[in-house]
Amino acid sequence: MPAPTIDELTVADDPARWAALGFDVAGDGCQIGTVRLRFLASADGGEEPAGSPDAPAPASAARGIVGWSLRDATSAELDGLPTRISERPLPTPAPPQPNGVVSIDHVVAASPQLDRSVAALQAAGLDLRRVREEPTPAGAPRQAFFRLGGEILEVIQEPEEVIERAGGAEHPARFWGLALLVDDLDRVAERMAPHVGEPRAAVQPGRRIATVRRSAGLSVPLALMSSDGRVEEA
Repeated sequence: MPAPTIDELTVADDPARWAALGFDVAGDGCQIGTVRLRFLASADGGEEPAGSPDAPAPASAARGIVGWSLRDATSAELDGLPTRISERPLPTPAPPQPNGVVSIDHVVAASPQLDRSVAALQAAGLDLRRVREEPTPAGAPRQAFFRLGGEILEVIQEPEEVIERAGGAEHPARFWGLALLVDDLDRVAERMAPHVGEPRAAVQPGRRIATVRRSAGLSVPLALMSSDGRVEEA
Protein backbone atom coordinates (compact mmCIF):
# COMPACT_ATOMS: atom_id res chain seq x y z
CA MET A 1 0.00 0.00 0.00
CA PRO A 2 1.25 3.51 -0.79
CA ALA A 3 2.07 5.60 2.27
CA PRO A 4 -0.45 8.36 3.12
CA THR A 5 0.30 11.90 1.96
CA ILE A 6 -1.35 15.25 2.62
CA ASP A 7 -3.64 16.50 -0.13
CA GLU A 8 -5.17 19.59 1.49
CA LEU A 9 -5.20 21.57 4.73
CA THR A 10 -8.26 23.68 5.53
CA VAL A 11 -7.36 26.85 7.43
CA ALA A 12 -9.86 29.26 8.99
CA ASP A 13 -8.26 32.43 7.64
CA ASP A 14 -9.08 35.15 5.16
CA PRO A 15 -6.99 34.37 2.05
CA ALA A 16 -6.20 38.08 1.69
CA ARG A 17 -4.08 37.90 4.84
CA TRP A 18 -1.90 35.19 3.34
CA ALA A 19 -1.67 37.12 0.08
CA ALA A 20 -0.50 40.16 2.05
CA LEU A 21 2.39 38.05 3.38
CA GLY A 22 3.53 37.27 -0.16
CA PHE A 23 1.80 33.95 -0.83
CA ASP A 24 0.48 33.22 -4.32
CA VAL A 25 -3.21 32.96 -3.45
CA ALA A 26 -5.80 32.25 -6.15
CA GLY A 27 -9.43 32.32 -5.07
CA ASP A 28 -9.70 30.51 -1.74
CA GLY A 29 -6.50 28.52 -2.06
CA CYS A 30 -2.75 28.37 -2.33
CA GLN A 31 -0.50 25.43 -3.22
CA ILE A 32 2.69 25.17 -1.15
CA GLY A 33 4.89 22.38 -2.48
CA THR A 34 2.45 19.54 -3.17
CA VAL A 35 -0.08 20.56 -0.49
CA ARG A 36 -3.03 22.82 -1.13
CA LEU A 37 -4.14 25.24 1.56
CA ARG A 38 -7.85 26.01 1.39
CA PHE A 39 -8.89 29.12 3.29
CA LEU A 40 -12.13 29.69 5.16
CA ALA A 41 -12.74 33.01 6.90
CA SER A 42 -12.88 32.31 10.66
CA ALA A 43 -16.03 32.99 12.61
CA ASP A 44 -14.51 35.91 14.51
CA GLY A 45 -12.48 37.42 11.71
CA GLY A 46 -9.24 35.67 12.59
CA GLU A 47 -7.75 38.56 14.52
CA GLU A 48 -5.95 36.47 17.15
CA PRO A 49 -4.03 33.23 16.62
CA ALA A 50 -4.28 30.33 19.01
CA GLY A 51 -1.82 30.37 21.90
CA SER A 52 0.78 27.81 22.86
CA PRO A 53 0.25 24.25 21.59
CA ASP A 54 0.40 23.30 25.25
CA ALA A 55 -2.71 25.36 26.00
CA PRO A 56 -6.30 24.05 25.99
CA ALA A 57 -8.13 24.02 22.67
CA PRO A 58 -9.77 27.34 21.73
CA ALA A 59 -13.49 27.72 22.30
CA SER A 60 -14.24 28.38 18.63
CA ALA A 61 -13.82 25.47 16.24
CA ALA A 62 -13.39 27.84 13.29
CA ARG A 63 -9.80 28.80 14.05
CA GLY A 64 -6.46 27.62 12.78
CA ILE A 65 -6.35 24.30 10.93
CA VAL A 66 -9.89 22.96 10.93
CA GLY A 67 -9.32 19.83 8.85
CA TRP A 68 -7.25 18.06 6.26
CA SER A 69 -7.51 15.46 3.52
CA LEU A 70 -5.11 12.54 3.09
CA ARG A 71 -4.38 10.24 0.19
CA ASP A 72 -4.04 6.51 0.81
CA ALA A 73 -5.04 6.54 4.49
CA THR A 74 -7.03 3.44 5.39
CA SER A 75 -9.30 5.32 7.79
CA ALA A 76 -10.45 8.87 8.54
CA GLU A 77 -10.70 8.06 12.27
CA LEU A 78 -7.56 9.82 13.51
CA ASP A 79 -8.35 10.31 17.21
CA GLY A 80 -10.47 13.39 16.54
CA LEU A 81 -8.39 15.14 13.88
CA PRO A 82 -11.01 16.15 11.24
CA THR A 83 -9.99 14.07 8.22
CA ARG A 84 -11.26 13.32 4.74
CA ILE A 85 -9.89 10.68 2.37
CA SER A 86 -8.80 12.14 -0.96
CA GLU A 87 -8.60 10.40 -4.31
CA ARG A 88 -6.78 13.24 -6.02
CA PRO A 89 -3.36 12.34 -7.42
CA LEU A 90 -0.19 13.86 -6.04
CA PRO A 91 0.36 17.11 -7.99
CA THR A 92 3.56 18.49 -9.41
CA PRO A 93 5.21 20.60 -6.69
CA ALA A 94 4.41 24.30 -6.99
CA PRO A 95 7.31 26.67 -7.57
CA PRO A 96 8.57 28.60 -4.52
CA GLN A 97 6.15 31.24 -3.29
CA PRO A 98 6.94 34.88 -4.17
CA ASN A 99 8.01 35.38 -0.56
CA GLY A 100 10.49 32.47 -0.66
CA VAL A 101 8.46 29.72 1.04
CA VAL A 102 9.24 26.39 -0.62
CA SER A 103 7.07 23.77 1.08
CA ILE A 104 5.44 22.67 4.33
CA ASP A 105 8.02 21.36 6.79
CA HIS A 106 5.60 19.99 9.38
CA VAL A 107 2.06 20.13 10.72
CA VAL A 108 1.66 20.23 14.51
CA ALA A 109 -1.13 18.52 16.45
CA ALA A 110 -1.61 18.12 20.21
CA SER A 111 -3.03 15.17 22.15
CA PRO A 112 -3.89 14.55 25.81
CA GLN A 113 -2.98 10.87 25.30
CA LEU A 114 -0.07 10.55 22.90
CA ASP A 115 -0.06 6.74 22.88
CA ARG A 116 -3.79 6.70 22.08
CA SER A 117 -3.28 9.10 19.17
CA VAL A 118 -0.23 7.23 17.87
CA ALA A 119 -2.20 3.98 17.83
CA ALA A 120 -5.06 5.57 15.87
CA LEU A 121 -2.71 7.16 13.35
CA GLN A 122 -0.78 3.95 12.83
CA ALA A 123 -4.03 2.01 12.41
CA ALA A 124 -4.91 4.37 9.54
CA GLY A 125 -1.59 3.59 7.84
CA LEU A 126 0.43 6.65 8.85
CA ASP A 127 4.17 6.08 8.99
CA LEU A 128 5.50 6.56 12.54
CA ARG A 129 9.19 7.41 12.40
CA ARG A 130 9.99 7.94 16.06
CA VAL A 131 8.78 9.06 19.49
CA ARG A 132 10.94 11.67 21.19
CA GLU A 133 10.99 11.26 24.96
CA GLU A 134 12.29 14.76 25.68
CA PRO A 135 10.39 17.97 26.48
CA THR A 136 10.04 20.79 23.99
CA PRO A 137 10.96 24.37 24.96
CA ALA A 138 7.22 25.02 25.36
CA GLY A 139 6.87 22.16 27.86
CA ALA A 140 5.36 19.27 25.87
CA PRO A 141 6.90 16.18 27.49
CA ARG A 142 6.86 13.85 24.45
CA GLN A 143 6.37 14.05 20.71
CA ALA A 144 5.69 11.57 17.92
CA PHE A 145 6.71 12.13 14.30
CA PHE A 146 4.95 10.72 11.24
CA ARG A 147 6.24 10.94 7.68
CA LEU A 148 3.58 11.96 5.13
CA GLY A 149 5.45 12.16 1.85
CA GLY A 150 7.57 15.31 1.92
CA GLU A 151 5.88 16.59 5.09
CA ILE A 152 5.96 15.58 8.74
CA LEU A 153 3.13 15.39 11.26
CA GLU A 154 4.38 16.19 14.75
CA VAL A 155 2.00 15.16 17.53
CA ILE A 156 2.84 16.57 20.94
CA GLN A 157 1.73 15.27 24.32
CA GLU A 158 -0.12 17.93 26.31
CA PRO A 159 1.40 18.62 29.74
CA GLU A 160 -0.49 17.43 32.81
CA GLU A 161 -1.55 20.92 33.87
CA VAL A 162 -3.11 21.53 30.47
CA ILE A 163 -4.99 18.23 30.63
CA GLU A 164 -6.27 19.10 34.10
CA ARG A 165 -7.49 22.53 32.95
CA ALA A 166 -9.32 20.84 30.09
CA GLY A 167 -11.17 18.55 32.51
CA GLY A 168 -9.24 15.35 31.88
CA ALA A 169 -7.56 13.35 29.16
CA GLU A 170 -10.64 12.17 27.27
CA HIS A 171 -10.80 15.03 24.77
CA PRO A 172 -9.64 14.33 21.21
CA ALA A 173 -6.43 15.29 19.51
CA ARG A 174 -6.45 18.67 17.77
CA PHE A 175 -4.52 20.49 15.11
CA TRP A 176 -2.38 23.39 16.23
CA GLY A 177 0.07 24.97 13.78
CA LEU A 178 2.27 24.88 10.71
CA ALA A 179 5.98 25.23 10.02
CA LEU A 180 6.99 26.21 6.50
CA LEU A 181 10.30 25.49 4.80
CA VAL A 182 12.01 28.55 3.26
CA ASP A 183 14.94 29.00 0.91
CA ASP A 184 16.57 31.86 2.83
CA LEU A 185 15.19 32.56 6.30
CA ASP A 186 16.69 36.02 6.70
CA ARG A 187 15.42 37.14 3.30
CA VAL A 188 11.91 35.75 3.88
CA ALA A 189 11.73 37.37 7.32
CA GLU A 190 12.72 40.68 5.73
CA ARG A 191 10.05 40.32 3.03
CA MET A 192 7.37 39.63 5.66
CA ALA A 193 8.52 42.42 8.00
CA PRO A 194 7.25 43.64 10.41
CA HIS A 195 5.19 40.49 10.90
CA VAL A 196 8.03 38.03 11.61
CA GLY A 197 10.18 37.73 14.74
CA GLU A 198 13.95 37.48 14.81
CA PRO A 199 15.33 34.18 13.44
CA ARG A 200 16.80 31.99 16.18
CA ALA A 201 18.21 28.50 16.62
CA ALA A 202 15.61 25.74 16.25
CA VAL A 203 15.38 22.58 18.35
CA GLN A 204 16.65 20.64 15.34
CA PRO A 205 20.47 20.89 15.20
CA GLY A 206 21.76 23.18 12.46
CA ARG A 207 18.39 24.75 11.71
CA ARG A 208 16.86 28.15 12.42
CA ILE A 209 13.28 29.26 12.98
CA ALA A 210 11.26 32.48 13.05
CA THR A 211 7.62 32.86 14.08
CA VAL A 212 4.96 34.92 12.35
CA ARG A 213 3.62 37.55 14.73
CA ARG A 214 0.01 38.19 15.69
CA SER A 215 0.13 41.43 13.71
CA ALA A 216 -0.19 39.33 10.54
CA GLY A 217 -3.77 38.53 11.61
CA LEU A 218 -3.58 34.76 11.02
CA SER A 219 -5.53 32.35 13.20
CA VAL A 220 -3.07 29.50 12.67
CA PRO A 221 0.28 29.71 14.49
CA LEU A 222 2.87 29.84 11.72
CA ALA A 223 6.64 29.36 11.80
CA LEU A 224 9.30 29.64 9.11
CA MET A 225 12.19 27.18 9.12
CA SER A 226 15.49 27.10 7.30
CA SER A 227 16.30 24.12 5.11
CA ASP A 228 19.86 23.89 6.48
CA GLY A 229 20.38 20.56 8.22
CA ARG A 230 16.89 19.24 7.45
CA VAL A 231 16.80 15.49 7.79
CA GLU A 232 14.01 12.95 7.73
CA GLU A 233 12.63 11.93 11.11
CA ALA A 234 13.81 8.37 11.67
